[in-house]
Amino acid sequence: MIEIWSKPNCPFCDKAENLCIQKNLNFKKYMLDVDFSREELFEKFPTARTFPQITIDGDLIGGYTEFSAKILEDK
Repeated sequence: MIEIWSKPNCPFCDKAENLCIQKNLNFKKYMLDVDFSREELFEKFPTARTFPQITIDGDLIGGYTEFSAKILEDK
């Protein structure tokens, strides 16, 4: 399962979501200040400095750049 940890008005968050839709991939999106706080994000991903943070089956992939490279590589 793909999980996208997102924030409002984030172009790369939107790009990650759109890539999942285009590739027909199941995903769950979590929104900052709705589903989690910054403190909870840093507890879960201590090295996170950007949005989105993306996991696949619980493993941290990184941001949009790493995620898109992995998705396109896996095709």
